[in-house]
Amino acid sequence: MREGEALDGLRRRQYFLDQNAKTGITKEAPQPDLPSRLRHSLNLPWKASWKLQLRSEGKSENTCRNYLNGSLRLVEAVLPGESALTEAQLEALTVLDLHSRIAPHTGRLEVWQLGLGELKPSTVQARISAVNHLLKWLGHSMPEHITRPHRGRRLPRVLNTRELESVRQAAAVHENPVANVIITILLDTGMRGSELCNLELHDLDFEDKSARVVGGKGNKDRLVLFTEDTIKAVELWQPILDARNKHSDSAVILNTRGDRFKPRAVQKLLDKLATAASMPRGRLSPHVLRHCFATGLLERGADLVSIQRLLGHSHISTTRIYLEVGDQTLREVYKRAQALRTKLEEEDFKEEHDEDDSVFLSATLE
Repeated sequence: MREGEALDGLRRRQYFLDQNAKTGITKEAPQPDLPSRLRHSLNLPWKASWKLQLRSEGKSENTCRNYLNGSLRLVEAVLPGESALTEAQLEALTVLDLHSRIAPHTGRLEVWQLGLGELKPSTVQARISAVNHLLKWLGHSMPEHITRPHRGRRLPRVLNTRELESVRQAAAVHENPVANVIITILLDTGMRGSELCNLELHDLDFEDKSARVVGGKGNKDRLVLFTEDTIKAVELWQPILDARNKHSDSAVILNTRGDRFKPRAVQKLLDKLATAASMPRGRLSPHVLRHCFATGLLERGADLVSIQRLLGHSHISTTRIYLEVGDQTLREVYKRAQALRTKLEEEDFKEEHDEDDSVFLSATLE
């Protein structure tokens, strides 16, 4: 964020205000018309209308919520001489009201930009993405001087073998038996926490050892695979699940009240497991276990495209992050690949010589 350019935007607005005061004529910079697709939505509430647009694009509920929360600071930004919006006024804003309120020429974007200075780069990235989408939807464009901050790449946090074993043992003896099935499924399938919360019993195919993930990130469906460990964990969990199931729910995991788990509840349970495994509370999360799953596949020789499909990534560039592993892992992958290459070359050499021997033997007999 460049503070000087943000202040320039405020000065441009102040120029218009000063000119209005001198001439007595209200004058604002010209603003683009609303897109034709919004002509019939002018007087509708902006929140509901925008959320409908996000859903039509296949955005998940979590993404819709994050976009709405990330854009509120811009909508609520107060310009010099204005009063802050009340909650009722914010809810009453129409699409047409919002189009005028956050138009780039007003200087509101620059006020909002000044409030981003103390935030983490990842948070700034998320808010700019939300605001950029909102502006485009309204027919505006993001000013060039509002740029995304550089975001350094971090290596995925994965658990080592000792930590993984400690977590498994802690889950196996935890007072809440759902802990074992949660840890097993997450490590076995690489699911996201929200996907596990939405997993239904009829989505599991024990014969095929696969599960159907419905409405994952980006509202996409995909197939994930699991091992005998998941089958055993679910079979042990089934009697307890039946006892908890008071509402004829088909979810794979339920809490003691018979309600579905929410992602936050899963994280709280993982925090307890981390403590039981003598690990920092923030060290264990569904995302960390997802990284462990992907890294384990890589170490065992899986190719990047297969990992991409199992994780449900839209772009291979996202999956490439899982290649950023430690030197030891890279050495192991390299040695395994070289060993396989040597084995294949030896087999080819043996086949060629067997053919030569066969031809020589036939010629001798003749």
